[in-house]
Amino acid sequence: MRKVFPDHWTFLLGEVAMYSFFIIVVTGVFLTLFFKPSMHEVVYNGRYMPLRGVTMSEAYASTIRLSFDVRGGLLMRQIHHWATILFIGAIVAHMLRNFFTGAFRKPREINWLIGVVLFLLALVNGLFGYSLPDDLLSGTGLRILEGVLLSIPIVGTYLTMFLFGGEFPGSDIIPRLFTIHILLIPGILLALIPLHGVILTWRQTHTQFPGRDRTNRNVIGKPMWPVFFAKTTAFFLWVFGIITLMATFLQINPVWLFGPYTPDAISAGSQPDWYMGFMEGSLRLMPSWEINAWGHTLPMNVIIPALVVPGLLFTGLAVYPFLERWVTRDYAIHHLLDRPRDVPVRTGIGMAGAVFYGLLWSAGANDIIAKTFEIPLFATTWFFRITVIIGPIIAFFVAKRMCLGLQRRERTMIEHGMESGIIKRLPNGAYVEAEVPINETGAAVVLARRAPPAKVMTPAEADEHGVLPKAAHRPANRIRVRLNHAFVDVVPAPDTAWIRTDDGEEKRIAVTGGDGERAPARTKS
Repeated sequence: MRKVFPDHWTFLLGEVAMYSFFIIVVTGVFLTLFFKPSMHEVVYNGRYMPLRGVTMSEAYASTIRLSFDVRGGLLMRQIHHWATILFIGAIVAHMLRNFFTGAFRKPREINWLIGVVLFLLALVNGLFGYSLPDDLLSGTGLRILEGVLLSIPIVGTYLTMFLFGGEFPGSDIIPRLFTIHILLIPGILLALIPLHGVILTWRQTHTQFPGRDRTNRNVIGKPMWPVFFAKTTAFFLWVFGIITLMATFLQINPVWLFGPYTPDAISAGSQPDWYMGFMEGSLRLMPSWEINAWGHTLPMNVIIPALVVPGLLFTGLAVYPFLERWVTRDYAIHHLLDRPRDVPVRTGIGMAGAVFYGLLWSAGANDIIAKTFEIPLFATTWFFRITVIIGPIIAFFVAKRMCLGLQRRERTMIEHGMESGIIKRLPNGAYVEAEVPINETGAAVVLARRAPPAKVMTPAEADEHGVLPKAAHRPANRIRVRLNHAFVDVVPAPDTAWIRTDDGEEKRIAVTGGDGERAPARTKS
């Protein structure tokens, strides 16, 4: 009960996800009491007059009745949907914070992998959730899902029969999605979320940002009881209140406006929930390439955007901690977080991935962009096809140069002081700005930067006895050397620092090591 929890606001992103999931579960239980997961056709005779007498599935009819006939049903539907939007958004923000600060490093690699699995499961369950009402919009999404599964070579037809239970529409897809949506995936999430957010975090201890706290002159947070318990309870009420306000005043997924799904109807300007926008964009941008060989057709216009792109995204997220450890030879245990500016290559990779994802997400609305700004659809499509390739490359180099520039500025600030805003005139008539030493707290943050990674030996280098290691000649090591040199590209820490203590004393101190953990990273050959 006396365990200390960090106070930094970024640590609350994981709590937002956890609280949103709790709200999803509670509202989901309420919705299951009234929703009928059946594809059996009925004639609607409820309160919503525009749809009276229309033939539809029981799933869609029960959704309409839940929205208009059940007291509080529409509010619960919207709370459930908005909580899902916030849940996945908080997961993305939480993963970005962990990536840019290096929270995935040893001993937290497994916890990072669990987070990637949680992200993937949340995306899939969100897709299945908004497909359940069987309205025109969700039915169009299911038709796309069926096409993606059928495009998979060899096993595509088996996977389609396993999930859909027959040809869509008219299959058993809604009952099967319902079972997966409320039992299978939530059960896995209920097991992994406590393991990820409580058990492993408790056992491995919390990470912390660099600063004075690491010298034990200040505590890094507040004890669990009673301070953190009171704060987290209030924070949960804030999250629940904001979601409820959004559900009350901001309409989302008005299925009664779309009508039931029929194969011969298409809704113009249809968009999935935001987290599936990158899939929509990749499908829209891919040219209609096909490979025909030996009597078989491989639809590359579906396989690449729907399978290869998300496969590379999630595989890259999963293997990156191990790849960085292999490149940098950093096998030490880390509890102190990096500032993004102190690891330029990692920050550049993260920004490249974010730009790639954002461009695909924007491309999912290329028709709406073309209509709104009166731009030819052909032009918007080609614009995104080009920028989705060159945009991440530009983002990588821009982010890296910005990080190096911030490092140089901090080095100058530590060595020579910071701007005071006071202009003085020298005896020779020149005007200069007076500089003042940085305060001790600010200096502690800057000087907490860890040492650059250890260099990997190249074939042109020998040890002190003139012997070249055999491993240095391997192709994998050559790649490792190139990547390692990129990570080593950082501005060296200054030798001395000009600081002002809390007592107002100005002094110059020696900087030893130049890394936040005051020891080089432990490596192994």
